[in-house]
Amino acid sequence: MNFKVLFAEFLGTAILVAAVVGSGIMATNLSDDVLLALLVNGISTVVALGLVILALGPVSGGHFNPAVSIALAIDQKFKVARVAPYIAAQLAGAVSGAVLANLMYGAEAIQVSSTGRVGLGAAIGEVVATAGLVFLILNLIRTKRTELIAVAAPAWIAAGYFFTSSTSFANPAATVGRIFSDSFAGIGPESVPVFVIAQLVGAGLGIVLAKTFANSKKKKS
Repeated sequence: MNFKVLFAEFLGTAILVAAVVGSGIMATNLSDDVLLALLVNGISTVVALGLVILALGPVSGGHFNPAVSIALAIDQKFKVARVAPYIAAQLAGAVSGAVLANLMYGAEAIQVSSTGRVGLGAAIGEVVATAGLVFLILNLIRTKRTELIAVAAPAWIAAGYFFTSSTSFANPAATVGRIFSDSFAGIGPESVPVFVIAQLVGAGLGIVLAKTFANSKKKKS
């Protein structure tokens, strides 16, 4: 594995988190309307996600998400030895993206979010959001439609912003990165373990769903 691959994962995750945090700060600076803030935040996030997958996917596969890297390794679509370096790059990128967003808006570079998101409903929302994302990606890979991931993955996250109770983080690295901005898009440290566990459970469920539907297709043929 060369430096360029890991740098792509670092950069893609940094851009994604900078978009999440930066758009959240911009939205709350412009309006006190929570719905408008969520719309601005969601649109910026999903557009950035699609673009980084298009730009950097050919280099690293465009994971930008430990749940995706782990799921691909379990599903034998990705080398297990690459998982730890990918996750390290993704975590570093996520924290860097939050710091960059803070600096762009003249705030302290490193903050700690005071936004608590702990709750059974939010945890269930993260299970659903991550399960759907992982299932979607694995299904598109299995059916040889990988070119659609750059559109389908952002579309799922966009939907999740408004139908899941957690606003669809669905990414352990981004969740950790968002600790470091006390803004609309931040998450308090006390909420992170619950979110990450829920995301990993969701990833496992997504793998099971992908295998289930793959097996049913084989039986029919």
